[in-house]
Amino acid sequence: MDLPIVVGVDGSEPSLRAVDWAADEAALRGAPLRLVYASLWDRYEGALLAQELNRPKEEVMAQDVVGTAGLRARRRRPEVPVATDVLPEEAADGLVRESHVALAVVLGCRGRGGMAEALLGSVSLTVAGRAQCPVVVLRGGHDDRDPSAQHGPVVLGVGEKPTLSAAARFAAEEALLRGVPLKALRAWRHPAHAAAGHPPRAGEPARFEEQRAAEAAAEALTDTPAGPRVDHLAVEGHARDVLLTASREAGLLVVGARRRHGPLGLHLGRVVHGVLHHAACPVAVVPETP
Repeated sequence: MDLPIVVGVDGSEPSLRAVDWAADEAALRGAPLRLVYASLWDRYEGALLAQELNRPKEEVMAQDVVGTAGLRARRRRPEVPVATDVLPEEAADGLVRESHVALAVVLGCRGRGGMAEALLGSVSLTVAGRAQCPVVVLRGGHDDRDPSAQHGPVVLGVGEKPTLSAAARFAAEEALLRGVPLKALRAWRHPAHAAAGHPPRAGEPARFEEQRAAEAAAEALTDTPAGPRVDHLAVEGHARDVLLTASREAGLLVVGARRRHGPLGLHLGRVVHGVLHHAACPVAVVPETP
């Protein structure tokens, strides 16, 4: 049985754009699409919506939210099998459970205003931090970007442990499927700007730091599928800022997240939090093994 690409939907425009993105991704991968709505989301606005429409609340949730999303996906990609479901649980818990049997989970970054926006932002971060599969979070305004950027390269943020990276493999697969270049990007800091707790070795020049970053970027892709054109880049600056700049011309930004030892799932550090909040393109957070 082929694993599906799962999309969390709530009826908002960002979540419908997530449906579009996921439908295109499913077509690229030859995968089915599964659209899910967590019924407990409706506690914030579902009852009022049902009252206004003079229809039972559960009917509004199932038909108006999931049904609209399913219709949109089928119109966009008729060749992709589409299934829909209503989950009788909290959004984050339901989507994390879905991630155990999913190829990827795709989310919009905002809901339908007010409390819903804050809730869905929290859901996106929680799912990205606990999911068992890659989680793709679409920035809200990505459809308003330069069309050429939407088909830009896949950018891989290379972390401290570049070898045997699930994020690197995912990024290489995405670049190959899309027919675009893959850019492995490692940030580095000039010794004069190094953190006080990690001073440079005596006489260590900036060139050494740059070279070490370039080697890490190359090392990250030593165990990935061949095919896409690959660029290894070492760029001076804070990792978050370097990746955010790269996201302006990227079609997808891929970052890895390593697991905690305990029930809290993935550790999403400052860099991952930063790109999830501010990137100019979709961001894929890929769980890494210890």
